[in-house]
Amino acid sequence: MPSADCWPLIFRFSLQCLAMIAHLRGRLLVKHPNQAIVETGGVGYDVTISVPTFSGLPAAGSEVALHIHTHVREDQLALYGFLQPSEKVLFEKLLTVSGIGPKLAITIRGNDVARLTRIPGIGRKTAERMVLELRDKLPPAAAGQAVELPEVSPIEEDVLSALVNLGYQRAAAEKSVAAAAKVVKTPAFDALFREALSGLSKG
Repeated sequence: MPSADCWPLIFRFSLQCLAMIAHLRGRLLVKHPNQAIVETGGVGYDVTISVPTFSGLPAAGSEVALHIHTHVREDQLALYGFLQPSEKVLFEKLLTVSGIGPKLAITIRGNDVARLTRIPGIGRKTAERMVLELRDKLPPAAAGQAVELPEVSPIEEDVLSALVNLGYQRAAAEKSVAAAAKVVKTPAFDALFREALSGLSKG
């Protein structure tokens, strides 16, 4: 049994090893709109995923391969997974922009940079600065988006996309998401998704 003094060294070594993960292939144990658990080598890896990646995942129990970005911060480690290499490239480019962390970057897709203005805590001036920085980092089709206020927030659109991908009619999903947004006080994906799904189940 290692001594107590050794544990910090062992932990740092483990982080360094995990930081080398760039690709993960194994059996998909669990999948949710923002999470996948992939088992490989007897270990289940908890991976944060985007809605587009969730939409493309096979059924639980199938083999899956994800391109991984390992985010290490002090004593915290998180894995972000993508089915398409291009989505991972976009994610990593977003991380180079001041004010965008991994939790925000995972919600931004190439065609919705403009929605930065509707994300809680990001004002118009901050969003405009981010878009200017992104124009030098993203492909023309993504960077050329104007800074406009969309009809729904990025979180609401991701919830809507997840519900449609689960088989619900878009019109019914839109109505349920709009109703859920009035009930849920905290703008979080999980809370809004559960409320909207509950509304559809009752309907």
